[in-house]
Amino acid sequence: MKKSLMEHVYLILQNQFILTFSLVFIALSTKYLSVKWLRSHAKSKGADKRDLVNNVKNFLNFVLIVLILGIWSDEIQKFAFSIAAFSVAIVLATREFIQCVIGFFYLVSTRPFRIGDWIEVGEFVGEVSATDWIKSTLLEVNIENYEYTGKTLFIPNNKLITSPIKNLNFLKRYATHHFIITRDQSVNPFVFIEKIVENAKAYCEDFYDVAVRYNQMIERRLDVPITGPDPKIKVSTTELGDTEIEITIFCPTERAIEIEQAIYADFMRHWYAQKDKLKELAIES
Repeated sequence: MKKSLMEHVYLILQNQFILTFSLVFIALSTKYLSVKWLRSHAKSKGADKRDLVNNVKNFLNFVLIVLILGIWSDEIQKFAFSIAAFSVAIVLATREFIQCVIGFFYLVSTRPFRIGDWIEVGEFVGEVSATDWIKSTLLEVNIENYEYTGKTLFIPNNKLITSPIKNLNFLKRYATHHFIITRDQSVNPFVFIEKIVENAKAYCEDFYDVAVRYNQMIERRLDVPITGPDPKIKVSTTELGDTEIEITIFCPTERAIEIEQAIYADFMRHWYAQKDKLKELAIES
């Protein structure tokens, strides 16, 4: 009697193991083939399907977990009863893990960002490359020059609940780029500031029409006015009395540093030309 009962239990467990391994194999094969097809399809169409690929992976993982829990539900229930006395300790030990899972459901339900978006979480800025039940993976971006640093950030999902999330996706194409030039007060910048503005407009001329449309689209989406697309220059002084020129341009992100350096070069050329002119006048007088 006991032997037949043990054999019966063994057969059930054996069948459950076989069924579990079969489900895992089928799920992994389906996920691999689906991801491979989606990526090849996206490559042929020239589209970015990373968000869809990520969602397919997470959906298949969820289905696999639900099916495995269904197969082992009786054993899990018995095991849960047997460790009831340690449940509090287990919850405390896995608190961070549980918070990460809750954070994942928060991301799925609120959708504050998608795969490929630029986001800022705390002090970290990057492009979202993947999300799963535990973490979100970011490709770090230097927001000063809008370039990838080559570093990969792994942010636990519970941090996305406790920290503010800034979606910077519109910066991927166009950016409201600010930079400041500081010089002494030996030269009056208003003598040549109009020329700097004209040159800045010339640098932005080839993409001006697209910038206008993109600027209007962002304003409609955010429902607030933003700077652009015309360059703006503001002259002021620092606490030490130096001249400070703040320049704002609305331009393609990949060209922001290029245009900044061109404006810098123009400003320095006019600055030193005016300074040399003042020296010559001083010598003549």
